[in-house]
Amino acid sequence: MSVESFVPSNALVSMTDRAVRYFESRLKDQPGHLVRLSTKTSGCTGYAYVLDAVDNAQQGDELVKINDNITVAVAADAIDVLRNTEIDYVKEGINGVVKFNNPNVVNECGCGESFSVS
Repeated sequence: MSVESFVPSNALVSMTDRAVRYFESRLKDQPGHLVRLSTKTSGCTGYAYVLDAVDNAQQGDELVKINDNITVAVAADAIDVLRNTEIDYVKEGINGVVKFNNPNVVNECGCGESFSVS
């Protein structure tokens, strides 16, 4: 029997190998684009994740270089909420879904749209 646990890295955000492959395929026709990760007020518990492919980071964004092909711009107002988040890409049936392993989350709504932090 083995136990898996999430151990945050020192990076603000990180990506699994599956997520790297997914985002590389999404950005292959958009050289130089960044993945921008932010949050918005949403749902019954507080925040929702927002992912965008953008040309440039916004002022105050923190840049995290994942590899030579992917850089994530984390919105300045979301840094504390997203610190140590691992971005994953998983198959659920025939669908692929980006998942966030965020150690700061203390509650999630039942539908999975929103989350809250302490």
